[in-house]
Amino acid sequence: MKATQNPPTAVQVTPADLLRMAALYLRRHGWHQGTYYHPTTDTPTPPACAAGAIGIATTGHTVEHFSQLAPDALGDYLATLAAFVDYLDTTYPLFLVDDDGFVIDEHTSPYSWNDDPTRTAEQVITALETAADEWDRLHTTGGENR
Repeated sequence: MKATQNPPTAVQVTPADLLRMAALYLRRHGWHQGTYYHPTTDTPTPPACAAGAIGIATTGHTVEHFSQLAPDALGDYLATLAAFVDYLDTTYPLFLVDDDGFVIDEHTSPYSWNDDPTRTAEQVITALETAADEWDRLHTTGGENR
């Protein structure tokens, strides 16, 4: 690039991009269950759950609750979490049912799914990557957004 050329100022980051970044974060820094992040104070990059990794991918730092996000980051976080939930609904349906057998929540909770005692880090990472591929399949044509 020549010094007189202006580099692009805005790149559209998609939910698929953030899902892949969350998967990469978990590969590099570890996976966690029970809370967004492993309770540690000695690193800015603690092991994270799926939702915590999506938060870090969105903001670049840990976020204890989505209400702490700026409006534009909140939109990106919620869209990415929704894309992950859509994937989980079709691949790992896990619905909450009350004592009378009625469905309490019609969507798979990414928190409950992540915290399932039989869940593994590789399953979570693979699900994030596959959800990204699915988002791309549904929303892009030849690498361009639809």
